[in-house]
Order: sequence, then C-alpha cells, then structure tokens
Amino acid sequence: MGRKRWLVMNGVWFTLIVASVVYAAFAGTMDAVSKASIDSAKSAVQLAIGLIGVMAFWLGMMRIVREGGFFHTLARWLRPLMTRLFPDVPVEHPAMSAMIMNIAANMLGLANAATPFGIKAMVELNRLNPVPGVATNSMILFLAINTSGVALAPLGVIGLRAAMGSENAAGIWLPTLLATSFSTIVGIVAAKTFQRFSRPVESYEASTVDGQGEPIGSVDTELGEDRPSWGLGQAIGVVYMLLVAVALYLSFREGWASGTATGEILRSAISSWLLPVLIGTILCYGVAKRVPLYDTMIAGAREGFDVAVRIIPFLVAIVVAAGMFRASGCLDLLIATVGGVTAAVGFPAEALPMAILRPLSGSGAYAIMAEIMQAEGPDSTVGYLVSTLQGSTETTFYVLAVYFGAVGVSRVRHAVATGLAADFAGVVGAIVAVRLLLG
Repeated sequence: MGRKRWLVMNGVWFTLIVASVVYAAFAGTMDAVSKASIDSAKSAVQLAIGLIGVMAFWLGMMRIVREGGFFHTLARWLRPLMTRLFPDVPVEHPAMSAMIMNIAANMLGLANAATPFGIKAMVELNRLNPVPGVATNSMILFLAINTSGVALAPLGVIGLRAAMGSENAAGIWLPTLLATSFSTIVGIVAAKTFQRFSRPVESYEASTVDGQGEPIGSVDTELGEDRPSWGLGQAIGVVYMLLVAVALYLSFREGWASGTATGEILRSAISSWLLPVLIGTILCYGVAKRVPLYDTMIAGAREGFDVAVRIIPFLVAIVVAAGMFRASGCLDLLIATVGGVTAAVGFPAEALPMAILRPLSGSGAYAIMAEIMQAEGPDSTVGYLVSTLQGSTETTFYVLAVYFGAVGVSRVRHAVATGLAADFAGVVGAIVAVRLLLG
C-alpha cells in the first residue's frame, strides 16, 4: 500500500524536478536550473524564517481571543453553515474556530494572519484524524475553501496597480469577488464529489515516517472560557474605538482637503490601518474579558514557533521544484504548446504564464503579473485579467505543502484534484467577469 504514496504530491514533485532536468539538458539551460535550485532553497528558508515571526505573533493574538471566549460566539453564529459543510467536526471543537478565523482573514486580504489560523485549523483537524498521515475529508474541504476563498479586499494587487499608474486601480474588486465566489463554490462541490469516489480514510495505513503525523507540541484543544465582561475593560475598549474613529475622520478630512477621491482615501486607510487597528481591538477585547494579555500571547506564540519550524522542509521541497521548472524553460514550452488553444476560447496567451504558475508559486506569479502589466498596461484587458487572477486563487501546491506538512500528511487523497478544480474555476471566473464587467 505504501507504493501508492507515489501518487499525487510525490508524483507531482518528482515530475516537476525530473522534467526540469531533462528539458534543461536538451535546451541548454542547465546553468539556470542549477542556480534556481540553490536560490529557490534559500528563498524558501527566508520565507519560512519570516513566517516564524508572523505565526508566533498571530497565534499569540489568536490565543488572547480564544481565552476571552470569542470563539464560542463565532461558533454560534456560523453553526448552521459549518455543521453542513463539516459534519465530521464538532461545532464546539477548536478546529471550527480556527477555520472561521482563517476564512475571515482571507476574505479581508490579511494573508499574514490567515496562514497561522489555517495551520492552527489543520493541527486541530488532525486531532480528529483516525489515521495519522492521511488527509481527511474535512482537511481537504477546508483547503479547497482556503485556496479559493472569497476575496473582499485584494488590497495588495490594487496597490500595485495604483503604483503602476492605473486610472482605475480598484476596478478589479468586483471581478475578483465574482471569480473567487465561483471558484469557492466549485471547490466545495469538487471536494464533496471527489470524496464519494475516493477510498475512505480508514482503509489506509497510518503514516508515521520520521515522526510525521504526530501532533505538534502541546497545542490546547479547548475554546477557552466564556468569560463575563469587565465593566472598566469595556469602557477602555469604547474609548479606544472612539479615538480610532476620530483619527480616521481627521485622516479622511485631510485627504478631502487635498482633493483625493473618497474611494482612494478609503482604500489607503484599509491598507494602512486594518492590521494595527485589529491588533489593538484584540488587546482591548482581552482587557474587557480579564485575559492576562502578555502571558497568554507568549503561550500562543510558542506554539506558532514550533509549527513554523516544522514547515521548513516541506516549503523548501515545493519552492525548489517550482523554481527549477520555471528556470529550465518547461513553463515556456507548456505555454507555447497550449497558448493557441486558450486564445481561441478567449484567454489571451499573454496571460497564460500567470494562470500556469499561480498554483505553483505565489511570488513567481506576482512577479509575472507585474511584468505583464508593465508590458501591456495595468488598464488593458490583459492587465485587468492577470490582476483578477492574482486575487482569485491561492498558491495551491504551496498551501498543500505548508498545511499538510504542518501535520505530517503525506497521502493527500483527492486534495490536489480539488485544488486544481478550484484553480481552473477561478481562471474561468476571472475571464468571464473581466469580459462582462470591463470589456
């Protein structure tokens, strides 16, 4: 049965690297592939090191919210929807709360906050896993929602478009919302459909190679107490929110005085203010609930550090494979082969590199998007399309490597097929939305 582990992630990783080496041998790009293998490994570790700090901080913040009992409220609000989507996960289990926080962060464009919440959710889902090392239906469905999540605020892409001189930098907002809504629906349907035809988790043998599949550290599994509110703490929170509101109004007034459009001021405020205000709000919530802030944050941060360190090998593996594939010229060959077909169905060949690389490398796709907009113009049809594509899907293989790597899952079952189905739906949705709304 162990031989079947060649399928999916092992097979994808093997194919990317071997195809890169073989093609480079005939194309004369072996030097580029050699350099990419080293540079990509370095960049993967640098990314992971940066992720350690982000995860430690945000899991610390999440711990404060949890100890205050807010997750009880979230569970009640989303109980009807989440119980239908995840019937195998008890509604009061901490996995539910972590998934909710991840989905909410992704919707708001808070990618740095979403990743720690997502990994926390995967750790908790793994505690319900009857066969360690094998992806459960709930894990796969969660990843499908995560990689195709509805984007309410693609602020990073909007900012880049504005920097490139776009006259309608936020014009991708509605197309992105429609494309992500479509990809999320398709991802959910695909996950539910594929699980009917996949072997059940219980039919696999547990995978504990090199200790993978075991729980990470001493992660708490409780939602925390449903604490009563403290009157003085509530007053502090109200004062904080009033001060923020006044400062935000003054910022708007200054912008209006300089002739800046209200929409542009609002986008700038969201981009600059959202994370700091959220951090302050969480701390005020903790004060209102009498949570020992510093000690609680340290406990959560320690958990984030342990998880982030464990991700590094998985991150290195997928980033190096993607870097070699691009440097060898295989990506260009693939584009040249299918570009004519995609152009015939309304998908410009100029945007094809973006669609192909997006599931493999987020940074690579971002760079290609910038290159395309530089060449074609941010307000061209191709510019709008690649901008929408960047905001419409997540880096599927990166998410699989990081999230499954965090809990040692090596048998991903139908996770790749589900993720790619959502990616394809995101591309189709982006094409249709851009054509209908932007011409």
